Amino acid sequence: MTVTTAKWTLEEYHRMIEAGILDARKVELLNGEIIEMSPEGTPHVFFLDRFANQLRKQLGERAQVREGHPITIPGNNSEPEPDIAVVAPLDEEYLDHHPYPDNIFWIIEYADSSLKKDLETKTKVYAAVGIQEYWVVNLKAREVVIFREPIGDTYQSQVILRTGTISPIAFPDITLDVLKLMSR
Repeated sequence: MTVTTAKWTLEEYHRMIEAGILDARKVELLNGEIIEMSPEGTPHVFFLDRFANQLRKQLGERAQVREGHPITIPGNNSEPEPDIAVVAPLDEEYLDHHPYPDNIFWIIEYADSSLKKDLETKTKVYAAVGIQEYWVVNLKAREVVIFREPIGDTYQSQVILRTGTISPIAFPDITLDVLKLMSR
């Protein structure tokens, strides 16, 4: 017997949300599959909130920092909910749709139990649509994996940092302390 996984379109996923079918579940759509999201532990929430607040101060009005909200990737039926998405400040345009790949400067995921999904599945989803920069903060290893230069469904550049500073591609004038992403 062959097992076939049912794939969902963005439209079908949105209808399920509107109908309340997914209200009691924390899920996201990746490559047409509805995936359960891992619970967020205390360190995950603490470091994410602290870093998001730092980004808001440094970026000011140049970008919007969204925490745990959907982004829409129409081409591959995905609507992930990254921990942090730094997006163009389009204000009321987001009443009509979540940010699309063209609206995204970079994405940051905090990973503990979700590390495999963040390093494998989400990397391919984000690279495939040309998101220029994707960071995975590995809370267990206390390191940041920085992906850049998307071609196809892979990133050509992958750098792992444990200390030092880094500037995002979209905002080279901002310098971020790597340790502040994941340490006291």
